[in-house]
Amino acid sequence: MKILVGTKNPGKIEGVNKAFFKYFDNFEIEGISVDSNVNSQPFNDDIYIGAKNRVENLKIFAKKNSIKADYFVSVEAGITNLLGEYININLVYIENKNGETSTSISEGFPIPEKYLKEIKEYSLGKVFDDIFDKNKLSDGKGGISILTKNEISRIDLVTDATTLALTKYINGNLWK
Repeated sequence: MKILVGTKNPGKIEGVNKAFFKYFDNFEIEGISVDSNVNSQPFNDDIYIGAKNRVENLKIFAKKNSIKADYFVSVEAGITNLLGEYININLVYIENKNGETSTSISEGFPIPEKYLKEIKEYSLGKVFDDIFDKNKLSDGKGGISILTKNEISRIDLVTDATTLALTKYINGNLWK
């Protein structure tokens, strides 16, 4: 089985890998950098739109390069205020080779108002780079790892969100 993930981010790829490993034995996973066609720091609806666009761009890439895949996966991190305050989430969007889609989100963490203007102008990643030692962020665990004192990493968030998105596929017609 072949899984394409629309990123080169090691934390996101590892999270997707860990989730698929829970349910599938033999698979190959490949990260491919594709565009989201939304702002580099997505907010609200652009989180979903960016994730869906990444899967569409993955499918185009696969077709152009004669790559056969069973699953196309994207992980779009973004900030939403739909629950009353700004929180950062990871949205996982999966499409299988039959065109069936599934979406889920990770747990979120609050974004302090004092950083919001700078995040909107640049990105959360850039703000994290400025706040924290940039070298600590390069291992794929993300800024959440630092904020939670290594209790939760980006890998954990992506693993959980991917696991939840997979419920549609691992339960057959029961959950479709």
